Amino acid sequence: MELRGSGLRLNHKTVQRLMKGLDLVCHVRIKKYHAYIGEADKITPNLLQQNFHAKKPNQKWATEVTEFSLFGEKLYLSPILDLRGSDLVSYTISDSPVLSMVTSILDKAFEIPPDGADLILHSDQGWQYQHKQYQAMLKEKGIRQSMSRNSFNILITITTKESRQG
Repeated sequence: MELRGSGLRLNHKTVQRLMKGLDLVCHVRIKKYHAYIGEADKITPNLLQQNFHAKKPNQKWATEVTEFSLFGEKLYLSPILDLRGSDLVSYTISDSPVLSMVTSILDKAFEIPPDGADLILHSDQGWQYQHKQYQAMLKEKGIRQSMSRNSFNILITITTKESRQG
């Protein structure tokens, strides 16, 4: 940064090579958003087992929290998709990945399925989905929770599966 401020432009690889030659090490790391906390596959079973096809509406839903950058600002998108036709059930956008983000989309989504729909809601193992409040909301509505590893991405998974089938 100091080099850029003084008007000197160098390739990052040149800087790395010079730092290595002088035995200089940078200890600053850029932190990425990781929602997962805990042991993999210990929270709740993976009921879908990569079967993202539903025969009828309100049988299988999927959700996630996705971080993206827009005009230099981090935003978090949390959609719920019906896996019958990839229809958007509910969504929210927030400037931070807080619990109220996922509980608010549940409140909106709960207006849709009829009672006794035998619905499965699938997600990754992000901390929001492990929270007792979130799990209690699902249990109260009789919705079965399903989780897969934290690398799950519903938007990419569904688009990829549909393009293979189409």
